[in-house]
Amino acid sequence: MLAEHAKIVQMISLADEVNGRKKLQKMVYILKKMEFSFVEKYELHMYGPYSEELTLRVEELCEMGFLDETCTDKGSYVQYTYQVTEDGLKFSETGDAPKQSLAPCISKLNDQSSRFLELVSTLLYFDHLERTEQIEKVRIVKNKLNFSDEEMDAAFAFIAEMSACAVA
Repeated sequence: MLAEHAKIVQMISLADEVNGRKKLQKMVYILKKMEFSFVEKYELHMYGPYSEELTLRVEELCEMGFLDETCTDKGSYVQYTYQVTEDGLKFSETGDAPKQSLAPCISKLNDQSSRFLELVSTLLYFDHLERTEQIEKVRIVKNKLNFSDEEMDAAFAFIAEMSACAVA
């Protein structure tokens, strides 16, 4: 049971910190789609793929003192930042060692904006469809975000980059 918790701590540790709950959700989803061993179940939600399991695990990790969650008031919203504590680092060693390719993939993900990761993860949610159908679905479910053709192209290029990173 706690092995899955350890994977989350390892991921955040490799990222140094993750800014935003949405970003954390999208990072884990994209890593899962790149066949890293995350097991959380996802459903399409308001901000793209969302896992209630992941939310609960993160809350438990904070309560256990393995993750530090800080809140910053940004005016119209609150920004949550996650970092691994000293106890969390020790705890993360109880899990299986992550694949070597995980760290560079996490770095690439963490460098992206939440908006971009929302686009990428939503495209991946529809990855069973042809590219044009994926784009159509995203334009329907994310119509308020008005993603441009350039953003779509960048997202597909990023997916290819992540796929190459995952197998490296």
